[in-house]
Amino acid sequence: MNKIKNKVQLIGNVGEDPMITVLDKERKKARLSLATNEYFKNAEGGKVKRTYWHTLVTWGKVADIVEKHVVKGKEIAIEGKLVSRSYEDKDGNKRYVTEVIVSEILLLGSIEKKQDTDDDAL
Repeated sequence: MNKIKNKVQLIGNVGEDPMITVLDKERKKARLSLATNEYFKNAEGGKVKRTYWHTLVTWGKVADIVEKHVVKGKEIAIEGKLVSRSYEDKDGNKRYVTEVIVSEILLLGSIEKKQDTDDDAL
């Protein structure tokens, strides 16, 4: 058990279009949400679906892939690690955040390029 490391693998659907940020003129970051589902039977034997939401952060080449091919609703598989941090909000309350830092992404289903909104302008 001494070889266990911080590793997360998830398959789910993207909850919103990714937010892309360019830092230092070259370094790119993408932030997005991922919904995963769990199914189980309740005490009465009925099927229950529970959805969990995960915040994903990608950097560099993975962020480039996200920017070009990932949109709301797209099914993806990711691998990464969990990180937690805390900060104080503007009211002085301590807030905690847990995110998945994505190291690999697999686009499931067909690959579709994002539509350029400038092409739709008249």
